[in-house]
Amino acid sequence: MSRRSIFCLVIAGAVLLPLRSPAPLVYSPEVGWIYERYGSEGKWRRTRAKDQLDVAQEAFDKGDYGLALRAARYTVKMWPLSDYAPQAQYLVGRCYEEKKNDEKAFAEYQKILEKYPKSDNVKEVLARQYLIADRFLQGQWFKLWGYIPIFPSMDRTAVMFDKVVKNGPFSEVGPHAQLRVGAAREKKGEYPEAVKAYETAVDRYHDRPQIAADALYRAGMAYQKQAKTGEYDQSMAGNSIAALNDFAALFPGDARVPGAKQAITELQLEQARGNYRIAQYYEKRKRWLGARMYYNEVANQVPDSPAGAEARRRIDAINNILEPKTAK
Repeated sequence: MSRRSIFCLVIAGAVLLPLRSPAPLVYSPEVGWIYERYGSEGKWRRTRAKDQLDVAQEAFDKGDYGLALRAARYTVKMWPLSDYAPQAQYLVGRCYEEKKNDEKAFAEYQKILEKYPKSDNVKEVLARQYLIADRFLQGQWFKLWGYIPIFPSMDRTAVMFDKVVKNGPFSEVGPHAQLRVGAAREKKGEYPEAVKAYETAVDRYHDRPQIAADALYRAGMAYQKQAKTGEYDQSMAGNSIAALNDFAALFPGDARVPGAKQAITELQLEQARGNYRIAQYYEKRKRWLGARMYYNEVANQVPDSPAGAEARRRIDAINNILEPKTAK
């Protein structure tokens, strides 16, 4: 007998031999493909929604999240309009969260807010979505197929926080989620998008002092970071100074005000340096009016500094060139 024939017989025997598997793969149109212990296939199913939910809850309480997930999903599939469906859907999300599949848990919680917006669990669901998004903000990695960690993503994190805001803009977590949309964008270096998120928080939650103060301060600091990315872009520095000045004026008792004022001073110095370089550029090319204008900016921004004093000297020199008779 040839080796090929022997191999075919072995394969046929393996396929035809009745083997007992400790965890056979079973398909159900309600819950899809699942593994069940041998001899217990379908025994977790009940004929009433309440009884089925009880199975799910009992399994969850015992830490059997696989069985709890099957029973909860079955409840939602078979009795989607029952009074027990929202709690069952909530358990689906809780099971995925316990199984460390946060992205899937977030999506399952979202179904509660879309299908059962009057559920008793809405407040807790929003809080859990917020905590999941915050774990990703702190650097938790997203997973491929729910199992393989691949990378952190501030884009996906910002989208999650944005959903939390849309789900409950004036909930307990909504304002904080709006701030964290900006924080996620900042972490990616997307400062214009971060500023936009913070300014949205300032406008929307102006009647909540702590949120408004945080948003205004963070907007100013995000503008500052953006200003440092461009060599001669003075507009971002100006926006940062304006935001931080507003913050210091509106919230004078905030502990961050001294730091904000220090940042303003540094930004003004940086603005002055940039304007001084531009003035020198024009002066070297004998474009006197342009040079004088930027030296004036320096003198106004930092009047008591050495740069301010030097700018005033350069202005006098340029005036002597432009108006020699008047200067005499």
